[in-house]
Amino acid sequence: MTGPPPGVTDSRSIEETESIAAELARSFTGGETVLLFGELGAGKTAFVRGLARGLGADPEGVVSPTFVLLTTYEGRLALHHADLYRLSGQGDERELGLEDLPGPREVLAVEWAERLGQAARGEAVRVRLEHAGEGTRRITIERSAP
Repeated sequence: MTGPPPGVTDSRSIEETESIAAELARSFTGGETVLLFGELGAGKTAFVRGLARGLGADPEGVVSPTFVLLTTYEGRLALHHADLYRLSGQGDERELGLEDLPGPREVLAVEWAERLGQAARGEAVRVRLEHAGEGTRRITIERSAP
């Protein structure tokens, strides 16, 4: 049996998903954007909790927002967490001011990044989370340039 290809990791628990994200976040120096893609329940918010932990913010405060679309968590670098699930259409992200984020001492993580439209095409770390059967999530992490 072979493992996943390079850049792809299988996670068998929420804790493992968070650890993968925390390890990624420890390499951040500021200005990074993390675009998260995946169906409902794939683990996007767990991944953001791991990013928070890796940046020195309190991961317990990271939840999937019901009505708040943008939340900031303070750590070594500020983590802006945008959840675009409830956006009604393309372009609504402009009202959130996402085009001004992240700053040099900040990281921006965007759940449901496919709803960003043009903004999702720039330089970013793209993370795709997929159900891979029996409680396993397949996590694909790609760094892209404009």
